[in-house]
Amino acid sequence: MADKTQALPANVPGKWYVDANCIGCGLCASTAEKNFVMEGDKAYVMKQPSNSAEEADSRSALDSCPVQAIGDDR
Repeated sequence: MADKTQALPANVPGKWYVDANCIGCGLCASTAEKNFVMEGDKAYVMKQPSNSAEEADSRSALDSCPVQAIGDDR
């Protein structure tokens, strides 16, 4: 489970975030390309989901993250 206290500073403010456990696999950025982006060897949330499709894509990214580095404040 992602740790909000370890959230990367590049994340935009909001309930979704990527934490320091990110290994830079790029899965989230390819799954939810409107919301996650790679920068160097880490991903971050560039835009909080704003509709049901983006929310579903972000949820898929969270569920698929191999190191559970994505959080959504749930």
